[in-house]
Amino acid sequence: MTPSIGMRRLLLTSLLLAAPLAAQAAEPVVVTSPQPLPASHDRARLFLGGSIDMGKATDWQRDMIAALADARVAILNPRRPDWNPAWKPEASDPNFRQQVEWELAALDSADIIILYFAPGSQSPVSLLEMGLHARSGKLIIFCPDGYWRKGNVDITAGHYGAKQVSSFDALLHEVRARIATVNRALD
Repeated sequence: MTPSIGMRRLLLTSLLLAAPLAAQAAEPVVVTSPQPLPASHDRARLFLGGSIDMGKATDWQRDMIAALADARVAILNPRRPDWNPAWKPEASDPNFRQQVEWELAALDSADIIILYFAPGSQSPVSLLEMGLHARSGKLIIFCPDGYWRKGNVDITAGHYGAKQVSSFDALLHEVRARIATVNRALD
């Protein structure tokens, strides 16, 4: 039985209205500190850990977010545009405490954690984060030549079986594969 013209219009209208919802579901949700973490865990969560160095390191997080513009992922970005270097890195500073607590919560909630150790940077917090999550199976580490503690990163990653990649393209490929795996498990 062939649907009537009215039924076909209704079906077409329904499909057209649903298309933006389907497209929207594939777009990333970007959460930047200190915004609240998403309430629902309906898509893979990716933490962008790595070199920031109080804002001195290249904004590689921006590049990763752009590269994942078509992905169904919640991106947890600790690099905040309103960072104030005058904040004291002490537990008593409420702004600093808020940042550290946000990062710890985001790391715990993440399904995937990128750690990028940029050449020429120190990234001591990223080293701490690597130690905290080395056994978690969540890490993807990109540590090119030129990072001052590359030997420590390589040995520790090898010891705990953390995934290492050798380029930004390889990092992106691994991240996309993990996002797909996590999303399949969530669906």
